[in-house]
Amino acid sequence: MATDSWALAVDEQESTTKTIGNLRIMEAGDANSRQIDDDGDKSDEEEKEDRATQSLLNKLIRSNVVNNTNQVEVLQRDPNSPLYSVKTFEELRLKPQLLKGVYEMGFNRPSKIQENALPMMLAEPPQNLIAQSQSGTGKTAAFVLAMLSHVDPSLKWPQCLCISPTYELALQTGKVIEQMGKFYPEVKLAYAVRGHKMERGIKIKEQIVIGTPGTVLDWCIKLKLIDPKKIKVFVLDEADVMIATQGHQDQSIRIQRMLPKGCQMLLFSATFEDSVWKFAERVVPDPNIIKLKREEETLDTIKQYYVLCNSKEDKFNALCNIYGAITIAQAMIFCHTRKTANWLAGQLSKEGHQVALLSGEMAVEQRAAVIERFRDGKEKVLITTNVCARGIDVEQVSVVINFDLPLDKDGNPDNETYLHRIGRTGRFGKRGLAVNMVDSQRSMEILKTYERHFNKKIARLDTHDLDEIEKIAN
Repeated sequence: MATDSWALAVDEQESTTKTIGNLRIMEAGDANSRQIDDDGDKSDEEEKEDRATQSLLNKLIRSNVVNNTNQVEVLQRDPNSPLYSVKTFEELRLKPQLLKGVYEMGFNRPSKIQENALPMMLAEPPQNLIAQSQSGTGKTAAFVLAMLSHVDPSLKWPQCLCISPTYELALQTGKVIEQMGKFYPEVKLAYAVRGHKMERGIKIKEQIVIGTPGTVLDWCIKLKLIDPKKIKVFVLDEADVMIATQGHQDQSIRIQRMLPKGCQMLLFSATFEDSVWKFAERVVPDPNIIKLKREEETLDTIKQYYVLCNSKEDKFNALCNIYGAITIAQAMIFCHTRKTANWLAGQLSKEGHQVALLSGEMAVEQRAAVIERFRDGKEKVLITTNVCARGIDVEQVSVVINFDLPLDKDGNPDNETYLHRIGRTGRFGKRGLAVNMVDSQRSMEILKTYERHFNKKIARLDTHDLDEIEKIAN
């Protein structure tokens, strides 16, 4: 099984990689790293959300399944078929070596999506499935368990095929296969990724193949390493990320068309916009559908305050006063530009705070390492630009500070980003605290916009009054 380091980025970079062994982490000073404007700000193009990167970072952050309170809605293909869910893994009658692997990974009982998806995925005859699942819901473990359950280890050819949008995401899924299959060594795994050079005509003997769409297609058609007609289970993971690249979408459909009629099709996506639905319907015939009933994102558990300041130095002093008065487990601080984030990180470090800095010019591996250290509590403060506003769930975060209020690319109030930012706290039913730094009349107008939009009062906080700061923490 592959143990190589990650690729620098997504498939564009993969195409230039000669061998997997040549993959390396991009150093900050690399000539080919992203260009930075003179003032350290990112261009609009660079600020675009990178779904693949966000998905990867989420996988790295989530060491355990998140306790998700969202309800599951199940739409079944055949209304006459007995629909059931499971509350324990024993009910699934798994092979003992797989059950042992499941427990070794720390799964004590199925998550909500696993309760409903696993009986469908393990049913005979096989049932197709389209499932919506956020990061941390245990969906990767679910489809990995399905693949491992359907494999016949005595047959030395690929029987399960899983495609992911990027090299890094493929390796993350591969790690789950390795962990869950720890006590099932007869089942082998191959990575179909660029740089993994294979000789034409040599048949793959591994039973499970995981890779990116372009390379999997090459292995099936050009190199004839895989006989697609022998595939029993086809998994298309991160469909919403996949279709962001037109080439991936076309390649995935071409792969699906080569598979046998009885092949089980499983498709997963975190979001289900119209474009994802259309794609899913083309790839998965006669599916069962599992959707998460999304709860309204609420700010009820988050206390919101603002602090009046005259300058960034003023903001920094207010920050120090907050830290001096209350006990903070971990905090995330959002800045508008990399330049401000770098300055603030330096100032807090001088004050003796353990600070982690996260920004968009960092390679994905560097970002992953920073987040992992923060998640593990090695740093108590994470300073970041918008790159981290979405999808980062760290249970210990008790305070979010908007050092700069979030704006869209036209400089207008960005309600959605505000919600995502302060939503980093108050997670998992815990109470949270959000503090907004206001340094101008324009900032105050923006803050009032957030108040009106969310219909939540944002109270003023005097950071010179230590008693008042202590009160807000209680």
